Amino acid sequence: MTPTARQLALATLDRQLLLERQRLDVADAVRRVCALQAQTPASPYVALWNRLEGFRPEDLDAAFADRRIVKATLLRITLHAVHAEDYDAFRAAMLSTLRASRLYDRRFTATGLTADDADALLAELADYLRMPRTGAEVDSHLKERFGEHAHRMWWALRTFAPVHHVPTDGPWSFKQPNTYRAARTASRAAPQDPDEGVQRLLLSYLRAFGPASAQDFARFTLLTRPVISRALQQLSDQLVRLPGPGRAALFDLDGATLPDEDTPAPPRLLPMWDSTLLSHAVPGRLMPLEYRPLVVRRNGDVLPCLLVDGEVAGVWRVTDGGLELTAFRTIGKAAWRGLTEEAERLTAFLADRDPTVYRRYAHWWDKGFSAVQGHGTTVRVTP
Repeated sequence: MTPTARQLALATLDRQLLLERQRLDVADAVRRVCALQAQTPASPYVALWNRLEGFRPEDLDAAFADRRIVKATLLRITLHAVHAEDYDAFRAAMLSTLRASRLYDRRFTATGLTADDADALLAELADYLRMPRTGAEVDSHLKERFGEHAHRMWWALRTFAPVHHVPTDGPWSFKQPNTYRAARTASRAAPQDPDEGVQRLLLSYLRAFGPASAQDFARFTLLTRPVISRALQQLSDQLVRLPGPGRAALFDLDGATLPDEDTPAPPRLLPMWDSTLLSHAVPGRLMPLEYRPLVVRRNGDVLPCLLVDGEVAGVWRVTDGGLELTAFRTIGKAAWRGLTEEAERLTAFLADRDPTVYRRYAHWWDKGFSAVQGHGTTVRVTP
């Protein structure tokens, strides 16, 4: 049986806990959804608010503080929050990509420094970062040896070295300046095997986003086709192959199920860069192609989205005293009622932490959504 596009979208929502909020420990929830985009500190909190019944931000604060959940540069060379027990495997999977993104970048090679120079610092850096240090402190530490190139060396190392971001208070645990600390396993003599890391990451990805194609997994991680093909072959006894609605074959965990096509999908207000919008080949499963330029802006910013019946239907932002919801198409009264109820709850949630969340991205609204003028609707929701 070939899954329909609707079933695949529902499968993503189901595995991402977006069909029904669940009662889960925050660390268990993060592991269940593979990883949470953490480029903006608020996003993991808003993501879990959408996914967990009775979510308390204090629980995520505590999980970051006691290192059950860690924040580091991983998938797509961006910051993600992952379960601490998954970090080593995920980093091993991504290490080659992370290294190449920095050590072969002109900004690093122009210094005259080499990959060997960077690798030679890893043990020393792990020792220096046994206690939290700001980026400026690391720069200063490296300046004696590398002079004006210290900043570029740290720019490379903080991407691929076993380094975590340290929570520093603020409404969402992390604030500027960024503070860093060595991963607990940074001094381990034998790093995890990269092939085993890719296999573990692939299984976690399919558990959270499957069924999916090799191209989907590449989109989610930026891993290369040969690396992914090898992992699929090595895991062949644990996976099933399904025909997809397009040309690409789909893979899933053996025994995994798909929702019925008529399963209802409730309204949701996703955070910026929500992983569901970045987990499959463009345009993705939840994003109508015509809306992609409105949601994914020219510099890669992915705006906070409205989901209606499992599909992106608009964007939201904070305004004075509440939220502003902008739909890209006509939405029925029942759907607006559901979105309004979600917006009221989210407004109350944000009020205790940061009522101006994502305000720095307001310039995208100032530039407008001309492609939907005359078709969309904007509603302001206040508590």
